[in-house]
Amino acid sequence: MSPPPPARRLRLGLPRRMFSQVLLMQVAIAAGVAVLATGLFLAPLSKQLDQEAMRRALAIAETTAQDPQIAEGVLTTPPARNGPVQREAERIRRATHAEYIVVLNRDWVRWSHPTPSEIGRRVSTDPSDALAGKEVMEIDQGTLGRSARGKVPLYDADHRVVGAVSVGIAYDSVRARLISAIPGLFAYAGGALAVGALAAWLISRRVQRQTRDLAFSDISALLAEREAMLHGIREGVVALDRGGRIRLLNDEARRLLGIGDEAVGRTPDAALGAGRTTDVLAGRVTGTDLLTVRGQRVLVANRMPTGDGGAVATLRDRTELEQLGRELDSTRGLIDALRAQDHEHANRMHTLLGLLELEMYDDAVEFVGEVVGDHRATAEQVTEKIQDPLLAALLVGKATVAAERGVALGVSERTRLPDRLVDPRGLVTVVGNLVDNALDAVAGTPHARVEVELRAESRTVVLRVRDTGPGIPEEQRELIFTDGWSTKKPPAHGKRGIGLSLVRRLAERQGGSAAVGAAAGGGAEFTVILPEALTEPEPEPAVPGEPLETAAVAEEEAR
Repeated sequence: MSPPPPARRLRLGLPRRMFSQVLLMQVAIAAGVAVLATGLFLAPLSKQLDQEAMRRALAIAETTAQDPQIAEGVLTTPPARNGPVQREAERIRRATHAEYIVVLNRDWVRWSHPTPSEIGRRVSTDPSDALAGKEVMEIDQGTLGRSARGKVPLYDADHRVVGAVSVGIAYDSVRARLISAIPGLFAYAGGALAVGALAAWLISRRVQRQTRDLAFSDISALLAEREAMLHGIREGVVALDRGGRIRLLNDEARRLLGIGDEAVGRTPDAALGAGRTTDVLAGRVTGTDLLTVRGQRVLVANRMPTGDGGAVATLRDRTELEQLGRELDSTRGLIDALRAQDHEHANRMHTLLGLLELEMYDDAVEFVGEVVGDHRATAEQVTEKIQDPLLAALLVGKATVAAERGVALGVSERTRLPDRLVDPRGLVTVVGNLVDNALDAVAGTPHARVEVELRAESRTVVLRVRDTGPGIPEEQRELIFTDGWSTKKPPAHGKRGIGLSLVRRLAERQGGSAAVGAAAGGGAEFTVILPEALTEPEPEPAVPGEPLETAAVAEEEAR
């Protein structure tokens, strides 16, 4: 037989749910405040009642002392139960509901007392202060018990102290007034406690709804999980409050946007500056999978409103994917060009074979020379004017692709670019984007032509790309440089609207500019100015025996 399960032990402590804990703590606070307020009220109330009783006793004593019959009776009559002083004092005592009124002479002998047997005897408490002409208020113990007392001097007609008047108010009556006030005070405190408990319950219910009845341990675990998730994912997350200010940034968002913790609490406009990325985060541009450019990064942004009036934006780095997509487009263009060249090469081989079979050897040699010469002339024309190998190779390849698309791609006669580029890859990106856009614009049009001009002016590079296409309307000449703006059909790998934006960003990063206007013969002309794009030329060594002035003149003429 299996042993019985152990009995569950009763555990006392705070409840786990936040709702219950908040309610319990608020009720405890309300009860503590009510008890404290009651105690703080009762303490001064007791003192106030004592003061009131002593002032009342003093007032009765002063009124009694001002009666001329009292002073005259002390001076002219002996202390007696039915004497005039006793009768007058008892009349005043009954009228004022005092506990006692004692009239005494300078020898401390009573002339009046509520107990007639005490008349003629000395008082039990010291009346020296009153006999000295002072007024006394005190709580003291006497023959009639504890009382609130007031003592004043008794003056005769010549204003000499002939005795004293002592009046007592029963302390039990003062205590009774205090006790009678406690039920009402407790009623007020209970009402306040009930209102506080109701308010605590309402607040706790609101907390329960907002926290979805979670325990404090659950909330701390959720916060830890949120921090781990936000800082662990490879996607930027930006949270904004209802005022449009940034309240949270994870590590990836800081990296992608190039900002730090100083952006928290600021609006996207203040943290990032003007731009499409700012417009997307602020909600001025809506949609899904919005393309933006931040620095050299291509980002895909999505913004989702939250229930509290704020929003959460996510950012994905699409730079490498965009580069791969562009490489894929270039590869496909090269494949198409190679396929066309394959057909052209086959046709040329067939022509050459026919000339050889017809024993027209001279014509065959001339035909091969013409074919090879055309390609060599194109390459030599480019490399003669553009000395940077990367840029020259790009234009030679683009010329081949353009020829297969029925477009004449040429280099302007004014082109002169030395091999002193600071950032050749950046200029390759700029030229490649502009040439690709120009080829797309003129493809399929009659007499299609694209011309590239690259000039060096001191250390500045001026790039112009002209085409014979339909051109750009004046009202759209700034829009085309906006992230995500394009009139072309999106490619298979993603979206368009990035190339021209990257061109302007690269130019502005070097302190330059990118603009578009109308070409002289129709079409569009893009102009990119890149200051400080060239390094300083190295001075040529002087020829031995040649004067320095002659070498300097020769260098100037070479320039």
